[in-house]
Formats: sequence, C-alpha cells, structure tokens
Amino acid sequence: MKPVPDFSFEIESGFKTIAGVDEAGRGPLCGPVVAAAVIFQTRDMPASPITDSKKMSAKQRAAAYDWIMANCAVGIGQCSPAEIDDLNILHASMLAMTRALAALPLRPEFALVDGNRLPPDVCGRAIIGGDAASISIAAASIIAKETRDRIMRELSVRFPEYGWDKNAGYPTASHLCQIEKYGINEHYRKSYGPIKKIINN
Repeated sequence: MKPVPDFSFEIESGFKTIAGVDEAGRGPLCGPVVAAAVIFQTRDMPASPITDSKKMSAKQRAAAYDWIMANCAVGIGQCSPAEIDDLNILHASMLAMTRALAALPLRPEFALVDGNRLPPDVCGRAIIGGDAASISIAAASIIAKETRDRIMRELSVRFPEYGWDKNAGYPTASHLCQIEKYGINEHYRKSYGPIKKIINN
C-alpha cells in the first residue's frame, strides 16, 4: 500500500462521483457500529492531513473531521447493539454502510469500501487496507471513528461507571472489571462472548 492515501483508486475507477466507505466499532462490547460515506467535491489534496484514522492522534482526527465535514459530502449510518445481536456484527456493519451511503446528500456512481466485501446491491470495489490507500476511504474512517467516539463520550455522561469516554466500549481489563462490578445495560451487545458469559452466569 502507498505510504499515504491518495486519489489513485478514485481515478482508476473511471467514475466522477465516488464515495469512500468505512466503519468503526466492530470490536467493542457496547455501543453502535458506525459507518461513514465521504465524497470529495474536488481532487485537490486537502490542506489538513488525512490518513488511516488508526494512525492519527485524537487531536489530528478531530481537526481532520472538521475539515471533511466542511469540505466533503458526508453520510453517516449506524446499527444499534440490538441490531448487532439480531444480525451479527458483519451484517450489521454492512447495513450501517448501506445507511451511510443512503444518507449522502448526493448519489455516488461508485463506492470504494474498506475490507473484503461490498454491502448488498452496492456498485463499487472492496479494498483490503483501503483506509491506508484511498483518501476517500481514509476520510470515511475518520468520520466513522470520530462520530462513534463522540457517541460513547456522550453515553459515558449517563453511565460514568464504565469509563466509555476512555475505552470507547472496547474490552480493556478495567472495562471488564467494571462490567463484573456493575453488570450490563441496554447498550451492551449480548451476543458477544464476555457479555454472554456474564448473562449465562
């Protein structure tokens, strides 16, 4: 993969209106899975650095988020913990991506999706490691992660005992200890192993 994402995959597609799509939140024990779709209005490289969200600091992600929201067409979709339990995380992630594409203010001709598969009925290309190669996917990864982190911080105000503002719902040692101490609530994914174990005990 390229050292920094660029418009190579977008140009190679041959289409003009292209959405990059990515999701955040497959691994956490609680909260929604969030997907984003981003269309660049121009192929001039942005002044704000945009790369794989996992390689950025929280401050860099927040700045990039603001730039993308101001300069790109953005759609956001999510699936709730109940939907994740009902569908499984893979299908819930695909549905969140479909919802993100539907939420765009304009219809893309083509989608570049991070991963090894496309959501159903989407015309596009799946790219493994796409968030490190396509700038549209990288932008979507930033929007998805930043949106989800903000959701978890807001939920943490109501449920401070779980530390979601710090762990974002991931199964850290301290988070697992807090679950053992306080139990679970409606924001937990009951189909996930550690939560299933607590329910069954």
